[in-house]
Amino acid sequence: MVIAVGVVLRFATVSHLWLDEALTVNIARLPVSEMFEALRNDGSPPVYYLLLHGWMSVFGESNLAVRALPGLFGVAALPLAFVAARRIGGPRVAWAAIVLMAAGPFAIRYSTEGRMYSLLTVLVLAGLLAVLSLLEGGGARPAAALAVVTALVLLTHYWSFYLVAVAVVALALVARRAQGPARAGARRALVAMAGGGVLFLPWAPAFLFQLANTGTPWGRPGNVRSLFDTVTHFAGGYWDPGIALGLVYFGLIGLALFGSSAGPRRVVLDFRSRAPGNWLAAVAFGTLVVAIVAGQLGRSAFAVRYAAVIYPLFVIVVALGANALADVRVFNWVLGVAVVLGLWATVPNVIGDRTSAGRVAAAIDAGARPGDVVAYCPDQLGPSVSREVTATGLVHLTFPRAGSPELVDWVGYEAVNRAAQTRPFAQMLIDRAGPDNDVWLVWSPGYRTFGTKCANLIEQLDDVRPVNERVITVSTKYFERPGLVRFRATSAG
Repeated sequence: MVIAVGVVLRFATVSHLWLDEALTVNIARLPVSEMFEALRNDGSPPVYYLLLHGWMSVFGESNLAVRALPGLFGVAALPLAFVAARRIGGPRVAWAAIVLMAAGPFAIRYSTEGRMYSLLTVLVLAGLLAVLSLLEGGGARPAAALAVVTALVLLTHYWSFYLVAVAVVALALVARRAQGPARAGARRALVAMAGGGVLFLPWAPAFLFQLANTGTPWGRPGNVRSLFDTVTHFAGGYWDPGIALGLVYFGLIGLALFGSSAGPRRVVLDFRSRAPGNWLAAVAFGTLVVAIVAGQLGRSAFAVRYAAVIYPLFVIVVALGANALADVRVFNWVLGVAVVLGLWATVPNVIGDRTSAGRVAAAIDAGARPGDVVAYCPDQLGPSVSREVTATGLVHLTFPRAGSPELVDWVGYEAVNRAAQTRPFAQMLIDRAGPDNDVWLVWSPGYRTFGTKCANLIEQLDDVRPVNERVITVSTKYFERPGLVRFRATSAG
């Protein structure tokens, strides 16, 4: 029943697409040759976009269609998690892992997100299974599979570099210290992962350009708190069920590392960590630590959704902790509490909206006339709102580059934004609209590198067009929260 509910929830959300999703669709719909150039300026690797490109050519670009692809990846991750957990810890761990993932708020949330995060979960689990096969004496097939998966995961999300780096260190230690099949298997795994790195090389020039020119100017690097934030967001975030489930997760991680059953109702804690929970946790949280340190050094943003690259390892660690509870009733009760809290934490994802873009677009459609100008400040609001606008004959311009709202050019983003002037842009909007057409400003405060420029733009437009109204106010109930201000045509006044 839990698995069935979890499968349904991987396709259940009423939300409009927010920036990242809409931008992904807009890039993936381009011809493949143009897509690569757009990705070069966007800062992302190509695998998910190529898959979505093919998917949309068959199923279309509706919200349901584009989210069905990550939903299918989310479903595919469930049996892979079961098989991987069974090979690591046996049947009880396997059932705990699949139930925890089926009802996991993070897994459900990013199975309904039109992005690559559920694909990452599938690829990491496939890579884990290949490594396990090699450590057990497997030969050419798991080695080839690991090479391909390594290349695919690197070409799906760049945080995979941190996971691969930590996995290489872990396998090198096994190759040095272990004996027998595990030692030989670790060496084959290292060779296979090196082969996967070679397969990444054709994309390397684009990656180096992105590294030098795009980055993540919209966010801040992680810190020590990010370790705790990640677990809490895996559990659904900082509200009642998420905090409670986070405490359950922390407790089960402790049992996975230090606990062992000493009878039906007793658990012994030994401060010498226990395999296999210790090495899985070391790879998962080691990856997170490396990502945070690299972010601090390179001033790149930390986002919990990027931790999808370690999420399947995290789930298996938690399942190993549950397995330390030998009494079947206690085991079932703990998993039952985790399921109830997890499903409760998914409610906002099912019935809520991630963005107010739909409301803004509906207001524009209801009042705009051909020739009206729609401006977006910052440009990051363009993809989600313009996707929903159906009115024709409008002029769409983004601040600061006065470009199309479908894409965001991240090249030199911070420098361009800090140098941009709002007064000339405001005058351009007035000139483009003329005296007979309205200017509609889609805006939101608080975006890094913009400071108060979007608020300044409102004031400067107000100086010229004093007859105006706040059609949609900025609301913190949304993750992405564009508002809408309408500046009436002077001829109407």
